[in-house]
Amino acid sequence: MKCVLILEDEPLIALDLKYACDDAGLGAIVAGTLAQAVEELGRHDFDGAVLDVNLGGGETCEDVARLLRQRGIPFVLNTGDLDRAGEFLREIKAPIVAKPSSADSVIAQLLELA
Repeated sequence: MKCVLILEDEPLIALDLKYACDDAGLGAIVAGTLAQAVEELGRHDFDGAVLDVNLGGGETCEDVARLLRQRGIPFVLNTGDLDRAGEFLREIKAPIVAKPSSADSVIAQLLELA
């Protein structure tokens, strides 16, 4: 795994995940919104992704998750809102790392998929 997409609307969490990628020898590109993530998917070849499920303003990572699934790119869901996103989480069938978790453990979970 070389490059990871991080879709996270909380800047401190996103930064922590980026640093964990750096520590693991991975490149990381951070997107804070669904639109930014879709744009980055058009620009870069990703080997994996970490997706926050709820992005604020009613947005979810669902569209990005579907694109990743279509492209065969592994991803983990990193969410603290397991109740509200329940239907979506069951449908996607991706590994879930519940918040709060250390960024290192989130990246370790992603690396296990590779």
